[in-house]
Amino acid sequence: MPPVFAHGRLRLYLLKLLDEAPRHGYEVIRLLEERFQGLYAPSAGTVYPRLAKLEAEGLVTHATEGGRKVYSITEAGRAELADRGGELADLELEIRDSVSELAAEIRDDVRGAAGALRREMRAAASATATPVEDASWAAAKEELRKAKQEWKEQARRAKDESRRAREEAQQARRQAKEAQERAREEVMRIAGQLQEQFAKSGGVLGNLAGTWLGGSTSGASGASSTGAGTGTAGAAADSHWAEDLAPTGDPARDLDRLLDRFRDDVRDAARDHGVTPAKLAEARAHLAAAAERLAEALRPPR
Repeated sequence: MPPVFAHGRLRLYLLKLLDEAPRHGYEVIRLLEERFQGLYAPSAGTVYPRLAKLEAEGLVTHATEGGRKVYSITEAGRAELADRGGELADLELEIRDSVSELAAEIRDDVRGAAGALRREMRAAASATATPVEDASWAAAKEELRKAKQEWKEQARRAKDESRRAREEAQQARRQAKEAQERAREEVMRIAGQLQEQFAKSGGVLGNLAGTWLGGSTSGASGASSTGAGTGTAGAAADSHWAEDLAPTGDPARDLDRLLDRFRDDVRDAARDHGVTPAKLAEARAHLAAAAERLAEALRPPR
């Protein structure tokens, strides 16, 4: 018989069971037996050493209640479970398949036992030359009928579970793929609009940098700091500011890099020249104007 759990899969499923609720080792064994519809139950020598190893790795912890160790998952365990979400969905399918395989083996065993029983009964009938339709034969046939009925029911449940799990996994994969496609399309749409608006604005980020480097610490009035105060210094900064940042081909990433450079330049200016209440008020006015211009540049065309 192939192994019920592939290498490392039981470890993952133990984390899943403990993520559902804190449990002691015997309860974990019982739950696994239920998930396999009574066709498989791991031994204590299989489960407890793995729980101890998970605890040594900081993925689970335990508290003693009524003389038993009750295991709980830790934040590190939840993080690993989240990272392996796709693998967990595949594991659920594997468990359904394992149930089907175990049910098939039971079916074969039942068929083999039934065949052997028939042969023995025929041999006994031939040897004694007496009718075999007695109470023992009737009891044997009834036991055989019950065994067949039980196998059919287990096979039906296993087939239904496997079909349901396969449909759920396929639906989850479709939803994940659709979400990724929508996110990608949205990023590409925003990036295209950003590139278009950036070109139309005549270099909004360059003018913004010019505002800070050429006008924010000049001591001009509030009116000049929010409007026409960029002037020649702004144009010069537009031509040369951040020109060492080579384009990556991804407009959204290029924008993040430019914003990082802008923030660093402003912090350097504040560190070199100091910040007074008056300069802070002037800086706030510059930021408000810059934010408004950038937001307008990033909006879709009307």
